[in-house]
Amino acid sequence: MKHRVDSQQGKEIYSHRMSVVEPVFGNIGTTKRLNRFSLRGKRKVQSQWQLYCKRQ
Repeated sequence: MKHRVDSQQGKEIYSHRMSVVEPVFGNIGTTKRLNRFSLRGKRKVQSQWQLYCKRQ
């Protein structure tokens, strides 16, 4: 994985991701207090995420 990120193409993709994707997840985690889910298991977490998305 490291050699992928260290390549020129990997650096371009990673820099794009940092400016587009990461701020969104950072906002969700800090301002919306969704940095942890209160349920366990994939199905339950998906349900909790869907409830959050519908609420917005």
